[in-house]
Amino acid sequence: MIRLKNAKQIDGIRKSCKMLSAMYRELIPLVKTGVETIDLDHWVRRWIKQAGGRSAFLGYGPGDNPYPAALCVSINEEVIHGIPSKRKIAEGDLVSLDCGIDLGGFVSDQALTVEAGRVSEAARKLNRVTRECLHRGLGAVKAGDRLLQIARAVEGHAKPAGFSVVTRYCGHGVGFDLHEDPQVPNSPHGANPRMSPGLVIAVEPMVNLGKGDVDLLEDGWTVVSADRKLSAHWEHTVAIVENRTEILTDELAL
Repeated sequence: MIRLKNAKQIDGIRKSCKMLSAMYRELIPLVKTGVETIDLDHWVRRWIKQAGGRSAFLGYGPGDNPYPAALCVSINEEVIHGIPSKRKIAEGDLVSLDCGIDLGGFVSDQALTVEAGRVSEAARKLNRVTRECLHRGLGAVKAGDRLLQIARAVEGHAKPAGFSVVTRYCGHGVGFDLHEDPQVPNSPHGANPRMSPGLVIAVEPMVNLGKGDVDLLEDGWTVVSADRKLSAHWEHTVAIVENRTEILTDELAL
C-alpha cells in the first residue's frame, strides 16, 4: 500500500534529507585513495549521532542478518549494499556511497558515486550517464502521470549510451520507513500506479558497464554485477508537493 504524506510529514522528511545531504558534503572529500572504507562508516556514525539523527541503515533487515553499518560502500563491480571493511580505496576506483537518516521518525535516502583519483574513460562515462539517468528519472516524476514513466526515462538514456540498468533491485517509496511501496523500477516492468500529491519516493538508477544481471554475495548483502564489470549508482529522495515536484535531497558537487 502506498502511504501518501501530508505537508507536515513531507516537511519532516525534507529536514531529514537536508541533514543527509549536509553529511555528504563533509563526507565526499574524505573518499580518497588509501582510505579504509570502515573509517568512512565510523565517521558517518559519529556525524549522524552528533547531528541528532539515527542511522536508517544500521541494523536494518532480517533479524538473523541485519545490515552491520551506517553506510553502504560499493566499489567498482559492487552495485549496492557493499559492507565497509578494512579494504582500502585504490586509485581509479568507482566508489558508490548510499546512506539514510532517521530524524524523529522521518527517513531520508541518497546515493552517489565518487571517482577516486584518475578513473578510466569508461568509468567516467558510466558515472556521468548514470547521474544523467537519475535526472531523467526525476524529470518524469509528475502528479497524474504513471510511475513507469520514470523507468522509461532511465532506461531510455542508459541503453543508447551502451549501458544496462539493473532490474533485480530498484527505487522505492520512503519517508516513514526506509523501504515502502511503491517499487520504482529502472526498466518499465511491473505495477504502474498513477503518481499523486503526497507521494515520496527514492529514484535510484543502478547502471552497469556490461550486462544488467547481478549476483548476491555470501554475506547476504553485497550485490555485484554478474560479469564483474563496473557499476554506478545515484539516488535522490523526491516528493510531489501539491502539483509540483520537489527534490528533497540536495544536488552535490563532486
